[in-house]
Amino acid sequence: MGSIIERKRKDGTVAYMAQIMIMRDRKIVLRENRTFERRPAASAWLKRREAELAKPEGLAAAKAAKRTATLANAIDKYVMESTRSMGRTKTQVLNAIKSFDIADMACADINSQHITAFATELRKTRSAATVSNYLSHLSAVFRIARPAWGFELNYEAVRDAFIVGKALGLTGRAQSRERRPTIEEMDKLMGHFAERYARRPTSTPMQKITAFAMFSTRRLEEITRIEWGDLDEKGSRVLVRDMKNPGEKIGNNVWCDLPPPALQIIRSMERAEDRIFPFSTYAIGAAFTRAVALLGIEDLHFHDLRHEGVSRLFEIGLNVPHVAAVSGHRSWNSLKRYTHLRQLGDKWADWQWLERIAPEAG
Repeated sequence: MGSIIERKRKDGTVAYMAQIMIMRDRKIVLRENRTFERRPAASAWLKRREAELAKPEGLAAAKAAKRTATLANAIDKYVMESTRSMGRTKTQVLNAIKSFDIADMACADINSQHITAFATELRKTRSAATVSNYLSHLSAVFRIARPAWGFELNYEAVRDAFIVGKALGLTGRAQSRERRPTIEEMDKLMGHFAERYARRPTSTPMQKITAFAMFSTRRLEEITRIEWGDLDEKGSRVLVRDMKNPGEKIGNNVWCDLPPPALQIIRSMERAEDRIFPFSTYAIGAAFTRAVALLGIEDLHFHDLRHEGVSRLFEIGLNVPHVAAVSGHRSWNSLKRYTHLRQLGDKWADWQWLERIAPEAG
């Protein structure tokens, strides 16, 4: 009735999934599984659970529990059982959903009207793009909860809610930001970070990370995942793992070209750990946000550095395919917003900070 499946995670560690499946008349009437860090723990749970189900009312009780399970229970199960690393945003969104009334509803009772009502409530305080993200992450739970764990969630309900949400304007795409940092603003940031690093040499080298984000066009989470083994120095490229993509993120590994300034910064980093930038996304993001506020720089986000980097590539004369080879855009349509830029040359060519933070070997 039960079995243990050994699964290797992306980070190289091993997880043990204890699985129970009960069939009656060639039909699955109950399926349960739980993932453990150690095989003995998985075996102990399997033995205990099989004993519980073998009792006279054990199977009926388990099936009843499945019928009364709440959406919050399904979310917890999804987070706990997922052996694929979830991004920080997805984890935060799923935890946030648990604070809404819909999370307390029984899975079997939730229909498209309930999900639409949830989207309507979200829209009162959030943008249409944010509502779309919430429903997208929620749909991931709906998609696998029934076949994987027997939770009575109807995937068609969340798909119908997406259609209604789009028609009512509850969901939508994010508006493209056009904010680009100026040289003066970057000088202020680099001076601030350099002074902070001089006082505390063990702190995060924000001056290098900030410049690398701009010249490489890499997103924050991508930067912190890059390992030395992902670097092809001769080819001036790097393997970006789990690159953000609307269809698939986990396993979407893409080779991206490194512009010379980006490679120069990488060469200046110490090879003390496997990762080139062995720092947390939270620490980097928080340090950048604090610096922007302290320096009085208005409305500048870390992600705007990527926008500046892509804009720079067009301004120095690269065409769409060449820019996509750096930025990693799978669809060239995403780069159409940049085609109005004229070839103006490289305004960062004589930027004093590149040589200061990453001096080239003589």
